[in-house]
Amino acid sequence: MPKLLALFCGAGGDSVGYHRAGFKVVGVDHLPQPRYPFEFHQADAFEYVREHGHKFDAIHAGPPCQKYTGMRRITLSRFGHAPEHPDLIAATREALQATGQVYVIENVQGSPLQTQIILCGASLGLPHIARHRHFESNVLLFAPKCTHRSNEYTIGVYGARPDGRRVSYRHHRLCRVANSLEEAQIEMGIDWMIWSEITQAIPPVYTEYIGKQLITYLTNR
Repeated sequence: MPKLLALFCGAGGDSVGYHRAGFKVVGVDHLPQPRYPFEFHQADAFEYVREHGHKFDAIHAGPPCQKYTGMRRITLSRFGHAPEHPDLIAATREALQATGQVYVIENVQGSPLQTQIILCGASLGLPHIARHRHFESNVLLFAPKCTHRSNEYTIGVYGARPDGRRVSYRHHRLCRVANSLEEAQIEMGIDWMIWSEITQAIPPVYTEYIGKQLITYLTNR
């Protein structure tokens, strides 16, 4: 079974997807992750990949994205200031390239990725999830066409609490925040995270889709 290293793994949304695709997954994060479902190491991602990256067939990295999120841009426009967050994309790319291994970097729209594909939840079987995420890789990846606009409404999984509030203008199609943690878990395909974790996660179907492509590449190279 091929091995995948998941850096900045959080509670493991991306890791579960790669596991379902056929990888043995090991996660690394600088914070404790008591609900992470696989082998876990609390460590600095850059130090860990320098020491152990060569032991893995593929590496996935989802560095913190708060610097590039729409919520930060809204805060800036409303209040003229917002908390500063580190820009780790370039450093992550450099660290992964140094391993010589297959890699994938994931982040939000507006981040300085060398974007190869964009994934949408609706196009991967999550009818009320848009949650567009950009992916960069050193192997060729493919993505299905975005389809969330053809659905009746979308559900956002972010913010301080799941309160069901509408986050779209009245004259636009409905987009609201999840009514509850349980609804968010169902819509995202994640049943083991608490609210603060699931708001930072990507649905496992994203990396299951990518992981199957990586498995094919590793098998055929």
